[in-house]
Amino acid sequence: MSTTRKHTALPKAQILIEALPWLTRHHGKTVVIKFGGNAMVDEDLKAAFAQDVVFLRHAGLKPVVVHGGGPQISRALDKAGIVSEFKAGLRVTTEDAMDVVRMVLAGQVQRELVGLLNEHGPFAVGLTGEDAHTITATRHRPEIDGEFVDIGRVGEITEIDTGAIEALLADGRIPVVSSIARSQDDGHVYNVNADTAAAALAAALGAETLMVLTDVEGLYEDWPNSDEVISRLTASQLEKLLPELSSGMVPKMEGCLHAVRGGVTTARVIDGRVQHSILLEIFTDEGIGTMVVPDEQGES
Repeated sequence: MSTTRKHTALPKAQILIEALPWLTRHHGKTVVIKFGGNAMVDEDLKAAFAQDVVFLRHAGLKPVVVHGGGPQISRALDKAGIVSEFKAGLRVTTEDAMDVVRMVLAGQVQRELVGLLNEHGPFAVGLTGEDAHTITATRHRPEIDGEFVDIGRVGEITEIDTGAIEALLADGRIPVVSSIARSQDDGHVYNVNADTAAAALAAALGAETLMVLTDVEGLYEDWPNSDEVISRLTASQLEKLLPELSSGMVPKMEGCLHAVRGGVTTARVIDGRVQHSILLEIFTDEGIGTMVVPDEQGES
């Protein structure tokens, strides 16, 4: 073997060896990944995301993908002449808008993601929260300035049934779940926040990890004065920070908090603008982004 070949081969071997303890630790474990942000619209990032998820599956993990589709929904609503309105960071969803939301999430975003994953083998199966009663919700009325506001068919999750997802995982498949829920009390469906849905599923599945892809590097220590990212914090530390966070970050960090309080070992917010950020986070010593862990014994 030439010296040049030795030099190029050795770093590759070292990278693989560095992954070994992480491969051992995560083998057989469920990881729930919330797919969103830039990773969802940029072609190269989408392809890298699909590779990462299939890699996890081949590495012996059990990935579950949950997605929303904010930008795609806004585009489709514009096309249909329906005005997008937001209250308390949530999309006001009328009956007409709900038809579009359902069509975009289940018929477009999910289909594309399933297609990308299945370029690598017969892995991905798409479903929505409606399928097999996976996600059940009731009408969510957020409180704004002390008053409860009606924002239409936006749901608050009341129940998760993991049966269908667990059956797919046992069969070696990769479930791809659209964040739509069946209604607990009428025959309709609800639009549910995908960060919240991913967190609820992670807790119900007893997942090892919840990963939320975002368009930032993680949770900043003192934004906008500093771009220093907090790499690790406990549930209680996060709870104290929640009131200060930007509205877009709140459902993500609330989701992380819900997940670790619900038995998930770690919840991470990672930068979806970085190609292969999932692999970097799971299989390297450095990791990237912000990791939330449960409170240590005796800490509150």
